[in-house]
Amino acid sequence: MSVLAEVTGNIGAIGYGLAAIGPGIGVGIIFGQGVQAIARQPEAYGLIRQNMLLGFVLTEALALIGLVAPFIYPSA
Repeated sequence: MSVLAEVTGNIGAIGYGLAAIGPGIGVGIIFGQGVQAIARQPEAYGLIRQNMLLGFVLTEALALIGLVAPFIYPSA
């Protein structure tokens, strides 16, 4: 007995859903380690916060590029 599965619709949405796992983990690590660093050295709050936000922005930029890429490069 042969079972044949057919995928219909835009497979890019599934790909982006899987690709969003990486930036999600990255954001969690950035803020988790940032809070831990601030707890260890409260006098460096400004510098740690600035670097935390910069890391967050770069990580989210990768997620947004992944969201836009299927629209720029559609499959035939």
